[in-house]
Amino acid sequence: MVLTTLKPHRGGTKMKLYGGIDLHSNNCVINIIDEDAKVLLKKRVNNDLIKIKRLLEPYFDSLTGLVVESTYNWYWLVDGLVESGFKLHLANTAAIQQYSGLKHGDDDSDANWLANMLRLNILPEGYIYPKEERMIRDLLRKRNQLVQQQTKNIVSIQGLYDRHVNGRIRGNVVKILTKEQLNNHFADPNVRLAIESNLIVLRCLIQQIKVVEKSLCQQVKLRDEFRNLTSIDGIGFTLGITIMLETGDISRFKKAGNYASYCRCVNGARYSNGKKKGKTNTKNGNRYLSWAFAEAANFAIRYNDTVKRYYQRKLAKSHIMVAKNAVAHKLARACFYVLRDGVEFDVNRAFGYSR
Repeated sequence: MVLTTLKPHRGGTKMKLYGGIDLHSNNCVINIIDEDAKVLLKKRVNNDLIKIKRLLEPYFDSLTGLVVESTYNWYWLVDGLVESGFKLHLANTAAIQQYSGLKHGDDDSDANWLANMLRLNILPEGYIYPKEERMIRDLLRKRNQLVQQQTKNIVSIQGLYDRHVNGRIRGNVVKILTKEQLNNHFADPNVRLAIESNLIVLRCLIQQIKVVEKSLCQQVKLRDEFRNLTSIDGIGFTLGITIMLETGDISRFKKAGNYASYCRCVNGARYSNGKKKGKTNTKNGNRYLSWAFAEAANFAIRYNDTVKRYYQRKLAKSHIMVAKNAVAHKLARACFYVLRDGVEFDVNRAFGYSR
């Protein structure tokens, strides 16, 4: 329901307005407030960009900004409104805290709180990645998803070998298994069919991964400011473009610790008076960067002696995953300085050991 229409305010000048949009899968709730938090518009509409723009048009000149939650389906709405000239803000849903004095909450109150956080200048914002590069980044994410599915199929076949014939088989061997080999290894036709099913899916995935990688190689090159990434041991082309496309503008991170936290390389914990009081959300941040630096850590440990010695010192005092995460954390911090300062990676500075 539209509550009121926009009117001139204070000596003929128009008041500043703030908007919040609570986005769902098939509809959204729009709330517009003025400088005094008075609600001027409150309406639920279907997810139709034309209808939404038509509803917002009368407030265009006075809108300071519109806030949309960073939900799974925000692309079409944010891109469409930006192209129409609206100023959009993407709310970081993981960092938003609802007003504690609210006794009853619903979609209207959620949209209103988004607008009020913008009005009060306390909105925890997410990064609106440039549209053109976002599409390439999402193709790279799709490649990662296909690789994960490929690994699942390989592990499934290896598990069947372990279970039925107590046989160890390497991943590279799994990829080239023939029907004759399966007939020799397994007498039961049901087991053979299970493995053949995995192999059909696996080979389709391998083929499609190559298609996606070819397209990425043709479209993506490391930008000048990201070229020094490959001087970091453990980071090649695939991890380099992953870090480049997932990081975006490095200047949006104030410190190395902020970047490492965004890469999920920092443990989530809350301390008071030197004592641990609880955990925070460890999944805050970018899971793709977390994967990239975990992979880089594995390679760096294998091929760089200085990193390997650092890892072994950590491993002697802790669990293997803690030690590897420590290496990933160091690499993330080093990456921040490499990108911010435009310098090459210095392994002694990053992993040097001082007593």
